[in-house]
Amino acid sequence: MGSPAPEPLARQLWSAHSALARRCLHHPFVQGLARGTLPRERFAGYVAQDAYFLESFARAYALAIAASPDQGSLIAFSELLQGVLAELQLHAGYASRWGIDLGATTPLPATTAYTDFLLATARRGDAGLICAAMTPCLRLYAWLGQELRAQVGHPGHAYTEWIDTYADPAFEALACRLEDLLNRLAEPSAETERIYGRAMELEIGFFDAHATTGA
Repeated sequence: MGSPAPEPLARQLWSAHSALARRCLHHPFVQGLARGTLPRERFAGYVAQDAYFLESFARAYALAIAASPDQGSLIAFSELLQGVLAELQLHAGYASRWGIDLGATTPLPATTAYTDFLLATARRGDAGLICAAMTPCLRLYAWLGQELRAQVGHPGHAYTEWIDTYADPAFEALACRLEDLLNRLAEPSAETERIYGRAMELEIGFFDAHATTGA
């Protein structure tokens, strides 16, 4: 019998950073979403900052399209970009209902730390490293949505839509699509792991900003 096939890179990286994922799940901000107890102004601030972040996420996909080494990855990145634009529409819906002026958003340091990292990585023009920087966001949010759905079901409070969005199989499919690209395009290297880990750390920083400042 031959040796078992190696675990896909995306799964290796997620497993290696599972402690950071659990910190996000148990973070006061995320648990406030789950229970519906998060103050409204903190969620409003989060939506505004996340919309700002997603614009940079979309730009990173555009740079990934330019860096695509083949037609298959070009098409895949293009379709993932459409998923971000749909997520921005969700935020626009929140903004309309909650009276949030997305155009007046001043990014917090935690937001700019993440967007600067993301775009600096994307500008290097290495499609595999771009995947390493972007995959943690999708995989983490898909996992959080599914875990919170299992934890609270459909609670019917103000943040149920947020949970349902990220628990949806369609969002899981986007995360899997990006992980497939990571597996195919990224090298299993110290740099790939560093970038993936940094993105996970920045996710925690993003939640910290809204749990402590209420901005």
